Amino acid sequence: MQTAISQLKALILTALLFVAGTAQAGITVYTSQAAYLAAVSATAVDTYDNLPVDTINTPLNRTAGAYSYTVTTSGLSPQLYGAGNGDDHWLGTNAPGDSLVFSNFSSSVRGVGGFFFGSDVFGDYTSSTSSTLSATNILGEVLTYQLLLPTQYSFIGFISSDALASLRFKSSEADNGVWATVNDLHLSAAAVIPAVPEPSGYAMLLAGMGLLGLIAGRRRQR
Repeated sequence: MQTAISQLKALILTALLFVAGTAQAGITVYTSQAAYLAAVSATAVDTYDNLPVDTINTPLNRTAGAYSYTVTTSGLSPQLYGAGNGDDHWLGTNAPGDSLVFSNFSSSVRGVGGFFFGSDVFGDYTSSTSSTLSATNILGEVLTYQLLLPTQYSFIGFISSDALASLRFKSSEADNGVWATVNDLHLSAAAVIPAVPEPSGYAMLLAGMGLLGLIAGRRRQR
């Protein structure tokens, strides 16, 4: 009897550890703007519409609602470039192949997203084969996502269970003459909800607790 109870206790402990393990959120990527917005709260958007169509020195300090952040570049040029069509302005690099680097987010920022694509030498949208985005949180966790065939409407968002530290965006090196460009950067305070455990984790936990209760009841009867 004692051996059976010990085995069941071990089963329950295993189930608890399993459930706890599935609840670790880390960083999650979203490819749908609607899904991203449904998973966060207090989102503010930096449209970049107040930027000049010209070169911009870095670091560029920006705000969106109550949030603040910094944009720099990594690569050949230390400058950014304001581009776009008509009244809809974008933010891009000043050299093809350079990366856009977003950092120094307000400590409450748990989500960051936007429309990521490529532009040409004139600052107009241009097609490209792929680009890469990497999000890092303050724990040093990194999630990298490859965006294939990006367009002006390619939304990518990252949500972290801890504050975000940086986001890096780079067009593929195979795309000559493509400048990494972003529009409508979303900053959010994520509604941090523990991840729902897998059904198998709950089943293991409930089965172990039920059997342990049954044995305890039999012991009382005896």
